[in-house]
Amino acid sequence: MVSQRYILKLNRFLDSDFAGCKLDRKSIGGACHLLGSSLVSWNCKKQACVALSTVEAEYIVAGSCCAQSLWMKQQLEDFRVNLDHIPLKCDSTSAINLTKNPVMNSRTKHIEIRHQFLRDHCIELIDSEHQLAYIFTKSLARDRSFSLEMN
Repeated sequence: MVSQRYILKLNRFLDSDFAGCKLDRKSIGGACHLLGSSLVSWNCKKQACVALSTVEAEYIVAGSCCAQSLWMKQQLEDFRVNLDHIPLKCDSTSAINLTKNPVMNSRTKHIEIRHQFLRDHCIELIDSEHQLAYIFTKSLARDRSFSLEMN
């Protein structure tokens, strides 16, 4: 019997809504993980602290999304599924640039240390039209409505 080798790919998508909560102005972050073409994990959560910018809000969501995917990677390794490259798809070029900047300056030193491990992971730019996590943080626009028809 010939064993088949399946190539699995884990993709991560993240988005945030800066100051999305109208009561306390905390940002709302959302993320989803796709294993192949199947959604295996998603979350939508109000952030624990008030972000001072849209970049910080995206950066905080990226940190929690990265922690979740590291846990998933470890679980998959228990089943002998090894994933080398796990891209993190983000639509904020400023947040991506912040992860690539090795210097902590006065504008970024207030971001908690637990989010700094992002610098070791691959974050890729994706345009907003293809951002799957958008549905967790923004309301559906009138021109982007979905049709739910039962046949």
